[in-house]
Amino acid sequence: MTTTSRRPSVSAAVTARTGSRHRSSAKSFLEPGSPALTEEPPSQRLTGRARFFPSVPDTDWNDWKWQFRHRITSIEQLNAFIPLTPEESARLKLVTARYPMAITPYYLSLIDPDDPDDPIRRQAVPAFEEVTLGCLGMEDPLGEKEDSIVPGLVHRYPDRVLMVLTDICPMLCRHCTRKREWRHGAWTRTDTEIEAMLDYLRRTPAVRDVVISGGDPLTLSTAALESVIARLRAIPHIEIIRIGSRYPVVLPQRIDAGLCDMLSKYGPIWLNTHFNHPNELTPESRAACDRLLRAGVPVNNQSVLLRGVNDSVETMTRLVQGLLRAKVRPYYLYQCDEVQGTEHLRTKVETGIKIIEGLRGHTSGLAVPTFVVDLVQGGGKVPLQPNYVLSMSENELILKNYEGQVFRYRNPDIRRAEDVAGAPVPASGVVESLLAEAERGTI
Repeated sequence: MTTTSRRPSVSAAVTARTGSRHRSSAKSFLEPGSPALTEEPPSQRLTGRARFFPSVPDTDWNDWKWQFRHRITSIEQLNAFIPLTPEESARLKLVTARYPMAITPYYLSLIDPDDPDDPIRRQAVPAFEEVTLGCLGMEDPLGEKEDSIVPGLVHRYPDRVLMVLTDICPMLCRHCTRKREWRHGAWTRTDTEIEAMLDYLRRTPAVRDVVISGGDPLTLSTAALESVIARLRAIPHIEIIRIGSRYPVVLPQRIDAGLCDMLSKYGPIWLNTHFNHPNELTPESRAACDRLLRAGVPVNNQSVLLRGVNDSVETMTRLVQGLLRAKVRPYYLYQCDEVQGTEHLRTKVETGIKIIEGLRGHTSGLAVPTFVVDLVQGGGKVPLQPNYVLSMSENELILKNYEGQVFRYRNPDIRRAEDVAGAPVPASGVVESLLAEAERGTI
């Protein structure tokens, strides 16, 4: 993706990425003698906000701009919250020289600092494997540059486009598909670039669905975002606007009344968010999703399958059931893309198929996402499912259900009734045992 005349419109976001301003030492939150530093038995040890940020008042904590300004962006800051050995610090500085770090105080408060394998930590804190395995994968595995009609507008599928407005995020997720952009500095699209995108859309009536993404588009001010959405909504053939955002997960305070009131004016707008683990389903994140829903904005979830985070049936079951309780629909489970710097988080494709198999029939069908691989070089999404079709002929199918039982299912004959009168009709029904059938020589 190429950009021209980039003009950051969110100064706090830009400087938080570059570290030139708004960098606050974590020690300002952890004064000597504060409760967070007091030695306590493990069973009584403070956790979360009370442990990391005991002196931050609610007025600041609930202010999304305060959260953004006080993101943890250096290894020195991180070390005040999650103690690192000198060797770990040195290694992680090598990582952040290539792939920067940014963690909101809210999301940091979800990490258990005593657990090196904490699933929230694995998504937020750099790992040395990001550089030691950095030769594996591709910078742009999905081929977005090749499908960019104008800078920032990706037109791959016939009736929908992807509109990338910024590369700025509240948190830099270690598995990010657009990790390549982290090394190019912080930017947002200029009005000239946005108008070029809109001009293409006005001239392309086949497009009915626009996905606004980034970075994270909710990093823009509500007024700036409304300017884009209002102009999109003025194009007659644009039916659906979707927003891709992880703010409900990593900085739910952003989903405030002003944003929701604005979005409610331009429906249908859908928001796709990105919960990966049940520990992310906090009272704050559930309340953010509820505010969106009450504003008429349906919320879908797109998880990424990550090693050591959600790569088990048990964890994924808790996640999807928790999402439904939060009134969020599990939409996609993505195989982690072949992005450079993410190899340590990728799983075998078979892991995702087994998870879907473990969900199907064992929980509500509404809770079962579609497991997809987003193909390299712009090949698009391909759904992958367990193999329930054991054989198929013109007359019948042999199918396996979620319990492993095998059934015959009659395939309807679409020939004229007089052509099939008197012909034997295969019977649908359960096959008690494949082994028994084989012993009788019937299959």
